[in-house]
Amino acid sequence: MKYNLIIAGPCAVESEEQMIKAAETLKKLGISYLRGGAFKPRTDPGSFQGLKEKGISILERTKKEIDMKIVTELMDARDIHLFKNIDIIQIGARNMQNFPLLIEAGKTGKTILLKRGLAATIDEWIKSAGYIQKQGNNDIIMCARGIRTFETETRNTADIDAIPIIKQKTDFKIIFDPSHSSGKKELILPLAKAAIAAGADGLMIETHPFPEKALCDAKQQYNLDEFKEFLEEIDPYLY
Repeated sequence: MKYNLIIAGPCAVESEEQMIKAAETLKKLGISYLRGGAFKPRTDPGSFQGLKEKGISILERTKKEIDMKIVTELMDARDIHLFKNIDIIQIGARNMQNFPLLIEAGKTGKTILLKRGLAATIDEWIKSAGYIQKQGNNDIIMCARGIRTFETETRNTADIDAIPIIKQKTDFKIIFDPSHSSGKKELILPLAKAAIAAGADGLMIETHPFPEKALCDAKQQYNLDEFKEFLEEIDPYLY
């Protein structure tokens, strides 16, 4: 089975060994898109900020060795020259309204994965995509990833209602990220099922060879065996 719009992989690029191990397993499971953050926007300046340029090099070597498409986040337009071999440029929630960054990302002509801002309205999200479109780039994937509310039980509140609205108001593909929405791996499967039922074109799932050793977001990352079980559970809902 080959899953065209399931993006999976670790939250952050931590080592070449980690990324190769994740990629080898994910490819065997039919995953075509490998995610991994080389640049990490973190709330706490003292937390792991990513391997940056070294992380991009690891992603490039992993792509070449395992033959997978790479998805990683661009935080600063000054780093855009490093993304020549990246297949999908992710614009994270914190940068959804960084308009100069959206413009420069749009100019690359690459597929842009645009995450919804933590407190952005759907209309604001769509208008942010418009900045990419104005550069002649319509290859945009919207990514719902939860929004900030008063609720403290989960990391964010799942914005699944945004999925059918984006489908009705735009021609963009939309995927859902239940890992960031919930912040708890035990909630990923039910939220993923709900997102698919709402019309999502795909999913973004965090999975790590050894999540207990992850340098960030350990609680929301499946290990590779758990991800395999997830695919078996979600498969009937995808087709």
